[in-house]
Amino acid sequence: MTATPTAAHLQARLQDKLAPTRLEVLDESYQHAGHAGANDTGVGTHFRVRIASHLFTGKSRVARHRLVYDALQDFIDQGLHALAIEAEDSPSGSTTSN
Repeated sequence: MTATPTAAHLQARLQDKLAPTRLEVLDESYQHAGHAGANDTGVGTHFRVRIASHLFTGKSRVARHRLVYDALQDFIDQGLHALAIEAEDSPSGSTTSN
């Protein structure tokens, strides 16, 4: 695994750990240039995850977010600074955001 997380790395991990029915990972790092946690490259620090998974069914927003954070913990340890999460239990379920 590289020192700087990429959207592809996060997407692969979430596919493996949470078996999503819908998944979108966006690197929004460039929007945070000069902010705390941003790096000089403008990539790999700030991400948005939109995810739907049957594993989220019956879980609170906090529990859904915890599953995402747990799946991505080693990326957080490597410099992922901010993660905006929109999680739902199925493609037609209610969206919850961070």
